[in-house]
Amino acid sequence: MARHRLFVALAPPAGVRAELLGLMGGVEGARWQTDAQLHATLAFIGEVDRHRANAVAERLQTLDSAPLDVALGPFGTFDSPRTGHITALWVGLLPVEGLTRLSRKVGRCLAAAGVAPEARRFIPHITLARFAARGVPPARLERFLAGTAAPRACWVAEEIILYESHLGHGGAHYQPVMAVPLARAVTGSSAGPRRSQA
Repeated sequence: MARHRLFVALAPPAGVRAELLGLMGGVEGARWQTDAQLHATLAFIGEVDRHRANAVAERLQTLDSAPLDVALGPFGTFDSPRTGHITALWVGLLPVEGLTRLSRKVGRCLAAAGVAPEARRFIPHITLARFAARGVPPARLERFLAGTAAPRACWVAEEIILYESHLGHGGAHYQPVMAVPLARAVTGSSAGPRRSQA
C-alpha cells in the first residue's frame, strides 16, 4: 500500500519568501532552502497510508481558527542532541503564543484522525539552511549572524496547508495537497477546504 509523508504548515507569501531568499549565502557548507521549500511547520505527521491520509484531510476541515498576524523574528539554530553540532539555521516567527495555539488546534485535529502527537517542543520557525551531519563551525555561522540584520517582514496567515513531502537526491520536494482557510472563527463560514494552487 502506498505511503504518504505528510505535514501541516503555513506558507509565507511571495514577498516574505523573497526577503528570506535575499538573506541566503555566505556560509560555506550550508544547504540553503529553495523558494518552494520555505514554510513554517505546524505539525509533522510522518508516513501514513491512504486511509489515514484521508482521515487527516477530513479532520483538518473541522479546524476552527481565525486568521493570524505573523511576523518574522530573530535567527535561531538547531543542533544535534548526540554531537552538539549545529544542523539547521532558521528565522523565528511571532507571536509565539498565537502560533502555538494554532499548532495545538491542528494537533487536536490530527489526534482525532489517529495521528500521535509529536514529542518535540513546538518552536515556530522557517528553516533557512541545513548543514551536514558534522555541522558547521560556529565561527562561520557567527560571522553570518553578525553581518546579517534580522528580517522584519510580516503577513496575515489566512490558511494552513497540508503538504506531502517527497524525498530525493536534491533534497525534499513539498507538494501542497489541500488548503484549509483560517476564517471560520471570524465569519462563521462553512466553506470547506480548497485545493492549493501553489
